Amino acid sequence: MALLTRGKPSPDTGGGKGRAGGGDRTRKALRPGRGPARLTLPTLLVLVAFVTVAPFAVMVLVAFAPHSGKTLPGAFDVTRATLANFDEVLGSSDILRWALNSTIYSVVSVVFILLFASMAGYAFAKKRFPGREVMFWSFLATLMVPFQATLIPYFILISELGGVDTYWGMIVPTLANSQAVFLMRQFIMQLPDELFEAAKIDGASEWRIYTTIVIPLIRPIMATLGVFVFLWHWNDFLWPLVIAQSGDMHTLTVGLATLDGENVTINQVMAGATITVVPCLLVFGLLQRYLTDSIATTGLKT
Repeated sequence: MALLTRGKPSPDTGGGKGRAGGGDRTRKALRPGRGPARLTLPTLLVLVAFVTVAPFAVMVLVAFAPHSGKTLPGAFDVTRATLANFDEVLGSSDILRWALNSTIYSVVSVVFILLFASMAGYAFAKKRFPGREVMFWSFLATLMVPFQATLIPYFILISELGGVDTYWGMIVPTLANSQAVFLMRQFIMQLPDELFEAAKIDGASEWRIYTTIVIPLIRPIMATLGVFVFLWHWNDFLWPLVIAQSGDMHTLTVGLATLDGENVTINQVMAGATITVVPCLLVFGLLQRYLTDSIATTGLKT
C-alpha cells in the first residue's frame, strides 16, 4: 500500500500547486484585458481636447504674430509676439461700439429670459390649471421649428412696429426661449411640494413664494442657463445681421465679419476675434461654481 500511495501527489505537494497555478493562468488568459482599455480612453480624451483647443490656440497665436507674408508656421514663433494688432483693431475700427452692443444684447436678454423662464417653469411645474399640459407641450414643440423659418415673419413684424436698428427690436424676439422654460420646469418639479404648501398656510402670496422660495432654490440652474443664454446671444450672428442694418448697431460677430471686406490683415481679424472670446471666459469663470452645483444636483430627488 505504501508503494501504491507513494506516487500520488498529496494536496500539499507541488502537483496541487501546479494545478492551481495553471487554473489561475487560465482565468487570467480568459479575463478581458484592461490595460488597452485604460490607455484608450485617456488617449481619446486627449485627442478630443487637442482638436477642440487647437483652433483657439492658432487664433491667439496669429493675433499676437507680427504682419508677415506667411501666417503659419511663422505664428508659432512666440519670441516675435506683439500687441500691434490689438492696438490697430481698437484704434481703427468701431470694435468698442460693437462690444457695447453685444453686451447690451446679451446681458439684457439673459436677465429677461431667466425671469420669464423661471416664472413659466414654476407655473408649469407647481400650478394646476386647465390646459396646462397641452399648453406646455405646444410651447415645447416650437423647438422643432428652425429659426430660419421664422426669420422673415419676425423681421416683418418688428419692422412694422418700428424696431429696426433698435435694441428692443433685437432683444424682444429672442425672449420666448422654450428650451429655458423646459429646463426650469424640470428642475422646479424636483422641489418638494411641502415647501409651497407650508408657505400658503402661512399666508404667503404667489409673488413672495416665487421670490423667497423658488428663486433661492433654483440658483444653480439659473446660473447654468445664464451662461448658455449669454453665449448664444454673444455669438449670435444671423438675427443681429438682419435687424441691425447700420454700422452703429452691429454686434461684435457682425462687425468682425465686415472687416473681411476692408483692408484689414488676418492678424487684425484674429485679434478682434480673441477680444470677443474674453467676456465668454470671464462669465464662465465667475459662474463655474454654480455650474458644478447644477451638475451635482441633476437627477437627485428631494
